[in-house]
Formats: sequence, C-alpha cells, structure tokens
Amino acid sequence: MNSERKGQRTLIGHVFEENDVITLADLCRSCTVKTETVTLLVSGGILDPVGGDVEHWQFSIGSIRRVRTAVHLQRDLGVNIAGAALALELLDQIAELKRR
Repeated sequence: MNSERKGQRTLIGHVFEENDVITLADLCRSCTVKTETVTLLVSGGILDPVGGDVEHWQFSIGSIRRVRTAVHLQRDLGVNIAGAALALELLDQIAELKRR
C-alpha cells in the first residue's frame, strides 16, 4: 500500500510469520491473479487450501511463492498446470535436500 504525504511516498506492509494463513482474496491480491487462476492451481494440485468451499479457503504463506512460480512457469515458459505442479514438487524436494 502507498500513501502520499507532502510529495513523499511511504510503503506500508505486513510481515507474516511462517504459520500464518491468508484468505483467497489476500492471495489473489498478493500475487495479482484472479480467483479463477487460484482455483485452477488448486485443481491441478499445486495449492492445498484449508476450508470447505471457495469462499472460506485459506492458504499458507508459502502459497504466495507457489502461485508466483506457477504463473511464471506458465506465462514465461509455456508450461502447463501438470508441468508446473511437477516443477514445484521437484523444487520442494531440492529445497528439502539442501536443508538436510
């Protein structure tokens, strides 16, 4: 968020903790995507929301990175949903191996 004050711009943000959850609207806003994009990523197995129906979905903070990566893979590299899911799974495995 920005606020204008005497010709200066001030950035205002929120720091999330690792176990925080965000709503579908927050996820869409953070990643500048539409709800339809997120529902496609959920149906493709890329995201795993908590909550019964779409209006009550909540996502982990890590979902922001997953959405941005999936969108990048699709838009810039022409990867389909299944390919993006596989790429994200492999990236997760590499990160886990590095942590060990």
